[in-house]
Amino acid sequence: MRLGAIEAGGTKFVVAIGDENGNVLERDAFPTTSPEETVQNIFKFFDGKDIEALGLGCFGPIDPDLKSPTYGYITTTPKPGWTNYNIVGAIQEHYPGLPIGFDTDVNGAALGEAYFGAAKGLDSALYLTIGTGIGGGAIVEGNLVHGLLHPEMGHMMLTVREDDQYAGKCPYHGTCFEGLAAGPAIEARWGVKGNELDENHPAWDLEAWYIAQALAIYVLTISPKKIILGGGVMHQKQLFPMVHKYLQERLHGYIQKDEITTDKIKEYVVYPGLGDNAGVCGALALAKMAKER
Repeated sequence: MRLGAIEAGGTKFVVAIGDENGNVLERDAFPTTSPEETVQNIFKFFDGKDIEALGLGCFGPIDPDLKSPTYGYITTTPKPGWTNYNIVGAIQEHYPGLPIGFDTDVNGAALGEAYFGAAKGLDSALYLTIGTGIGGGAIVEGNLVHGLLHPEMGHMMLTVREDDQYAGKCPYHGTCFEGLAAGPAIEARWGVKGNELDENHPAWDLEAWYIAQALAIYVLTISPKKIILGGGVMHQKQLFPMVHKYLQERLHGYIQKDEITTDKIKEYVVYPGLGDNAGVCGALALAKMAKER
């Protein structure tokens, strides 16, 4: 198959041509500006490329319900100009009859890791991106998780550690997971961006503590067979051993599985197998699903 992929982020769009095996053959990127200008850049890339289907993993919130009158819309995003924008409709109008797979960017990345990456062959996985924001995508019994809307895993409320006096960055919830542990929260708490902090800075112990607290909740609720942590913050690889330790402490032996209680936790909570290509490969997987639907 010759497939198109769009990783639609609030800062930039990545567009690519690839195949059903996750091989990326051609790619480009451009800033996320107005919807009209951004969509025209999409068309400039894909026109004449003879793709058989297109996958779109998109920043949100979005409406991914095929039965909804606002299916394909970016809904209540704070991104200026994009609120209630029918992005799928705009693409369908330009490419009538083209199968389009549409989901959140993190659900797409979860699907990419399940098809081609760290969770390949598993019917259950959790993908979290921890960067400018925090979002999560989940696969349970082989299906992407949707519901009333779609998972917003970055906004669960967490217990604030006693030595942390920071009030939280999230404008909606203050000390939710994103408000305590996303990149902007790290910068606001310590006065510099995370990538400017030494790997032994106390920021990372606190970060790992919050990540592990959130992971414990996910383990207890959806019981994923693999947890994949991506995003810019997780480029700090020293976080992983600390997250492993704090997750074991948090669960305190309640989940009696080797993946939790032994050194196998190193293979259970991992960096993306696809690296920074998880989103693009996930969009290819969405395209493949749309073609086969």
